[in-house]
Amino acid sequence: MLTPRLRFILSLGLASFAALAARGDAAFDQTHARLGRVLTGFVTDAKVDYAKLKADPAELDAYLKEIAAVPAGEFARWPEADRLALLINLYNAQTLRLIINHYPLKSIRDIGTVPGAAWREPIVRQGGQVVTLDYLENKIIRGDYREPRIHFALVCAAVSCPPLRGEPYVGARLNAQLDEQTRVFLATAEKNRFDAKDGTLHLSQIFKWYEKDFTTPAGSLAAYVQPFLPSAQRNALTDPAKVKVKFTDYDWALNAQQ
Repeated sequence: MLTPRLRFILSLGLASFAALAARGDAAFDQTHARLGRVLTGFVTDAKVDYAKLKADPAELDAYLKEIAAVPAGEFARWPEADRLALLINLYNAQTLRLIINHYPLKSIRDIGTVPGAAWREPIVRQGGQVVTLDYLENKIIRGDYREPRIHFALVCAAVSCPPLRGEPYVGARLNAQLDEQTRVFLATAEKNRFDAKDGTLHLSQIFKWYEKDFTTPAGSLAAYVQPFLPSAQRNALTDPAKVKVKFTDYDWALNAQQ
């Protein structure tokens, strides 16, 4: 039988637990460890073992449920870097889930009967709402954060997408992670490179689709990418205003392990 003192201590414990549960974020792991285990377990050199992930999606699903459980009001009080890190991770994790929902397939563009259908499925649960990947990217991430480097972190499951990072994005290191992602993407010669012989800057179609995201803060595409290019190309690109820009082909084949 409980003594009055034990009942009092127990009541305090239950009250504290209820308060933490009501906050929603108390149990959320800002290191995004569940997603980290997905990335280390199913991704090698930015390529995904979709067959293996489809057979064992428990960790991925648990991670998506964790995000869905964070109340909108609490999310809004997080530091901006923590919020953006979660949204980038959510986009990439939900894209993985979308692919295994339809796997096997050769390209994300094979989903649905009309072009772009994959990005218009209402499958993203965050902040008490259900939205599409398109809405998450363009209305929330691009709309609220104005951070061009997100284009090298969001991965749409295609070969020509930026590489899927082998670790989650975390608020504490987000700036450094985004800088590194940008440098890695711009160092991929078949997608991006500066040819000093004819002054041509070859860039991914991503720079064409979202041109204003880069030119608004930097003035031109060349000026934006110059600091992130490999050193030899960066030093050769002496006058961004005189650079010609051409866009490379985009390969929509699935970024799957062979």
